Amino acid sequence: MSMQRRRFIQAAGAAAGASALGFPSILRAQAESIRLGLLTIKTGALASGGIDMERGLNIFLKEKNYTIGGRKIVVSVADSGGVPAQARTKMQELVERERVQAVVGPLAAFEALAMDDYIRAAQIPTLPVAGAEDMTQRKANPWFVRATSTSAGCAHPMADYCAKHLRYKRMAAIADDFAYGHEMLGGFQKVFEDAGGTLVQKLFSPLNAPDYGSYIAQLKPDVDAVFLGFAGSNGFRFFKQVNEYGLKTPMVGGMTAFDEVAVRNMGDYALGSLSSCWYTAQLDNPINRRFVAAYRADNGYDPGQYASGTYLYGEVLFAAIEALKGRIEDKQTFIKALRAVRVDTLRGPIAFDEYGNVVGNIYIRKVERKDGRLVNTPVYTYPNVSQFWTYDPKEFLKQPVYSRDWPPMKAGA
Repeated sequence: MSMQRRRFIQAAGAAAGASALGFPSILRAQAESIRLGLLTIKTGALASGGIDMERGLNIFLKEKNYTIGGRKIVVSVADSGGVPAQARTKMQELVERERVQAVVGPLAAFEALAMDDYIRAAQIPTLPVAGAEDMTQRKANPWFVRATSTSAGCAHPMADYCAKHLRYKRMAAIADDFAYGHEMLGGFQKVFEDAGGTLVQKLFSPLNAPDYGSYIAQLKPDVDAVFLGFAGSNGFRFFKQVNEYGLKTPMVGGMTAFDEVAVRNMGDYALGSLSSCWYTAQLDNPINRRFVAAYRADNGYDPGQYASGTYLYGEVLFAAIEALKGRIEDKQTFIKALRAVRVDTLRGPIAFDEYGNVVGNIYIRKVERKDGRLVNTPVYTYPNVSQFWTYDPKEFLKQPVYSRDWPPMKAGA
């Protein structure tokens, strides 16, 4: 990173010289580096994912020799600590002090919500890993371009699969007690119940819960399965304790509960577990095979959705900046180019809807053993999944955003 910083200083000096000579401003802009921000989390409960975000982006930029559209890329990294107020401050520092022209991140939904108004005011193209539903729905932020998933984007297909393929009728659910967990669980509940199932119980545990024993004890025994809506390493911690308690009820996960980073630390008790995500390291396409090989060579384990998410954003940025031939100084032109991207990526083909959210494949994954390690094998693909699932967008947007209390529990559940 220090080498990239030196390149930026040199380029800025060259641009100043060009200005003195009266070169046109477009040529001066082309001589400068593109300044990219990465807003991630390196401390706290979500740190494992945040560190992987930096690793994934670095792999993509290294492949491109830190050059896109004929211009060098300089990355400034900021650690939000997973604290909303700090996340907003760090975003402000990236924009106003580092003068970044686009930001990859933040990681968490509550962070995105905390900086929504600042992103709008600063008019900074933002490519989030965060799922925050309304940022691309009822209160759509015109500077958001999300290529990963809304909080509920992968929970919708998981609910459909549970009801229609696994024939589950009664389920319970537990999620982290913050925006991402609320929205993911709400989306699962909505689709599962619309498909004929009943969610008989939903529990919420603190993001930094030291122990899950009391929550495991509360789980109703007369259910077909339990849906897990955890973020970061919490899914691993919960599922490990479930195994220690000897609970045999099947567990199905949202997009983070059985992330590769978590699964690699699990034992055979995880075999057969199902989850849904827009990514798995086992996707068999040339882009993903190359990325996984590079990531394993650097880190010794398979990448999960956090690392692949920032690599994916590298692909989106590359497509847009190349299309503009490196001329990204006009913010309106840049954001339009980002939202117009249609490209094959490590997750498969993607495009964006009118709200700036991705339309792409979602995979049902099964934990299996391969080459001596646990992996997420894709067993079913839902193609071209919208953030609105199969619902009419106008009708969907009339409903409240998914929350702790919406959809409400059915009477008698």
